[in-house]
Amino acid sequence: MLTLYGVVVITFMMVMYALEGRGPRFVLAFASGCALSSSYGFLSGAWPFGVVEGIWSIVAFRRYLMVRYDP
Repeated sequence: MLTLYGVVVITFMMVMYALEGRGPRFVLAFASGCALSSSYGFLSGAWPFGVVEGIWSIVAFRRYLMVRYDP
């Protein structure tokens, strides 16, 4: 079940990354996907992956804020 969760989460994250150019909501969805993949990393015991994805989710959320409020 954990492997299925990982496959779904990582697939979602990659699709949202590919669609980021379509608007801020996809950037936010990508940030959410990174946070979910971080949870997968910690749940699976791959804590370095969890840490990196957690950091990447913060970076992506900041990018969302810049895109969202860019005049």
